[in-house]
Amino acid sequence: MQSVDLTTLTAISHELQTYWIPSRLEQVYQRDRYTISLALRTLKKRAWLTISWHPQGARLCISDPPAKIPDTFTFSDQLRHQINGYALTALTMISPWERVVDLQFAKRPGDPVIWHLFIEIMGKYSNVILTDAHQQIVTVAHQVNANQSSVRTVQTGQPYELPPVLTGTLPKLEESQTRWQERISLVPGALQKQLLNSYRGLSPVVAQLMIQQAHLQPQQSTDTLTAKDWDTLFILWQTWLNILQTKDFNFGYTQTGYTVLGWGIIKPIKDLQTLINSYYNDQTNQENFQQIRHQLLQKISSLLKKVSLKANTFKQRLNQSAEADKYRQEADLLMANLHLCKPGMTSIILNDFETDQPVKIKLNPEKNGVQNAQYLYKQHQKLKRAKIAVEPLLAEVNTEINYLEQVEDSLHQLTIYQSPQDLQTLEEIREELIQQNYLNSPSQRNINLIDESQPYQYTTPSGLEIWIGRNNRQNDRLTFRTAGDYDLWFHTQESAGSHVLLRLEPGTKPDETDLHCAADWAAYYSRARQSEQVPVVYTEPKYVYKPKGAKPGMVIYKRERVLWGQPHKAQAYLKSQG
Repeated sequence: MQSVDLTTLTAISHELQTYWIPSRLEQVYQRDRYTISLALRTLKKRAWLTISWHPQGARLCISDPPAKIPDTFTFSDQLRHQINGYALTALTMISPWERVVDLQFAKRPGDPVIWHLFIEIMGKYSNVILTDAHQQIVTVAHQVNANQSSVRTVQTGQPYELPPVLTGTLPKLEESQTRWQERISLVPGALQKQLLNSYRGLSPVVAQLMIQQAHLQPQQSTDTLTAKDWDTLFILWQTWLNILQTKDFNFGYTQTGYTVLGWGIIKPIKDLQTLINSYYNDQTNQENFQQIRHQLLQKISSLLKKVSLKANTFKQRLNQSAEADKYRQEADLLMANLHLCKPGMTSIILNDFETDQPVKIKLNPEKNGVQNAQYLYKQHQKLKRAKIAVEPLLAEVNTEINYLEQVEDSLHQLTIYQSPQDLQTLEEIREELIQQNYLNSPSQRNINLIDESQPYQYTTPSGLEIWIGRNNRQNDRLTFRTAGDYDLWFHTQESAGSHVLLRLEPGTKPDETDLHCAADWAAYYSRARQSEQVPVVYTEPKYVYKPKGAKPGMVIYKRERVLWGQPHKAQAYLKSQG
């Protein structure tokens, strides 16, 4: 993830100063543990200023409104108590070469400043700190004590101190090319490294773009540069400093991130705030997606191992209970032949009543024939009771295995992050597992589940729509809320998978191609997608039921018909679509 460097922060601050000073702070909302949003209103407009101290994605920019769900964070509550309703009268960078922004609040424009909100954009050391007019810290997003840092502590009640100044020479427009070149080439080394080591305020991103624009290589040694190379590079250096001075920025996406300098742009963006908001939302969503998916897959895998072990134990007990009739038959044989039992015998061979075949019966030499028979009868009753007790337990465990496999299959379908819908779908799965008591509910979670995620949608060769659930919430919604009287419902037979709807208008009848196409999609979005052919059932939605107490996504059906789905056909279609 690309960090907000000094160049980007200068561009952002300039825009905010131009369009949002002065403004009134109407609302404070904390989106997550690293992000707050301030609702600002000017005479002409209202928007949300997002401030983040995320270790990789610290930033500030105008962004989308936050979700309308409760804010349970302490930091935002303290900010609301202190600065809500105040006017934002100034927004300044504390130094041209430091990534610290000072938001100043007063009762109204023109009045003395009462509050300072310092935003420190410094990678993993980023922070947001509220101080009073005398710069005494009132509240802080992340407190830093002496055990965490021997250089600088940040705690409520102490005076605010600026971050330690970085070493290195400050870039200046007045510096001559000769002096600039000498400084960089004093010790031969990789060009990008020498630039970064020689000057403050220059980020790796800007240095790399500058070198690329000069058609040089970042790892190229400084002693290999020609006079023409140095001239080109110095012109770009001066261009960068001029842009910082004139604020004539040019925004857009590059191959690896974004830029505000106009260099290496592959997709121009007119609005800087939109660029920053979109880029970091997308990057943090990707990061959250991978973290949540990994956490859920690990949890489901662990749960499946536990319940599978439990199921095997129950199966073993059932196999043992299958011997119940054997114990009763042996006891009957023994009772019918008590006269053949002698004291001290360890076994006896008797002929079976029905087959007349010899049966060897183990005996306890310390017991007589009647006592041995009574023991066998007791074993028969014990195993018979065990069978009655274990069968429902095994059925319950198998139901749980089917549910967990269904969830696991949904997770395997969500392999990469492509849109916010993917993260929403994943968060719904996590929320479901919390509701089903498979996961602990975090003390502070701020997940937007107000908007429902949407299913996959495809079309058959004849143009009919196919809707496919991406998680159990969607599966239930498709089957019991979306499905119409004329639709057809598809699902893999005896295998975990998505609920699939073939959408039909009144009077429309699907042909064989449509039915097989829907079966192919049902087979592909299932646990059996690696098979050549998969049995798929389909029926009318009115014949699909949810048993009382069933977990999400779990249904039973009747009047089904069977088709053979071919997952590779659906996979080939997806590949052809890129």
